[in-house]
Amino acid sequence: MLIFDLLCTPLHQVLHDDNNHGDTSHTIHTNHSTLGSRKYIMAHQRIEVDLPLAKVYELMSSPTDFPKFVSSLKEVNKINSQTFEYVTEIGGEEFRWTTNIIDDLRNTRFAWITINGNLNQTGTIRFTPLDNGTRTRVDFSLDYRTFFGEPSEEMAKFIEGLPEQLGKDLEKFKNLAENGSFKDEEEVAVSAEEKSEEVTA
Repeated sequence: MLIFDLLCTPLHQVLHDDNNHGDTSHTIHTNHSTLGSRKYIMAHQRIEVDLPLAKVYELMSSPTDFPKFVSSLKEVNKINSQTFEYVTEIGGEEFRWTTNIIDDLRNTRFAWITINGNLNQTGTIRFTPLDNGTRTRVDFSLDYRTFFGEPSEEMAKFIEGLPEQLGKDLEKFKNLAENGSFKDEEEVAVSAEEKSEEVTA
């Protein structure tokens, strides 16, 4: 098991981020720190999507779809309705970690934390309706940490480049979502069936 107290402070800050309704353009908030030998970064990006709130939440609240727009993820596999295994590759080295969803408030917020693995990632997505719900603002925060010793050169580059890359990832999501190509018909049918099974289980 990983040490959960290392996660609490940044996740708390994310969940209680200020509701700044002024500038709705892209923003970047980064937090670089060294806790002993564990380096981490927290990146926050914001984007506006020209789709209704419920639709954006639907597309963004399934971790198995994250690799479609989050370039740092190779794959995400569902273990159960609350638990997912993430896979990525950094500098030729494979990293796997398992997360639990800790907050899923429909059309409002979606958050997860790492419970084991060789890379620690926490994330929070917040959804805000705009223009009477016809458009949506997305605030996406990611926190990556290393655990053992100083990060490798490739890992350090990955961590340092996270804020900029997250902005590009959200642009990709926006484009896929707005042009209707985020999910094909088969995926939509499978998703509906899974949700139906969870409700009746």
